Amino acid sequence: MRQATKSNLLVPELREVMDIRQASDYLGISPDTLYKYAAESFIPAFKLGNRWRFKRTRLDQWMDQQSNQATAVPEPEVSSRQKKPVKAAY
Repeated sequence: MRQATKSNLLVPELREVMDIRQASDYLGISPDTLYKYAAESFIPAFKLGNRWRFKRTRLDQWMDQQSNQATAVPEPEVSSRQKKPVKAAY
């Protein structure tokens, strides 16, 4: 007897090169926002004909860079003679 296999209809296929809809789903942002980011060169993208395309590996690298920049905010240095600012008590 042949075993039934599950269909992949509910699992989206992750391709290396994605269109704007696939990339917006992958990133969790709206297609309009992604289109704006691509047009402003904020996010890595390229045009194939007149349509934007996104490489998954480049998006992953870009997200890694963005998350590293967000966590690498340097704290201001305080010399031994400077007092640390005091938070106001409300």
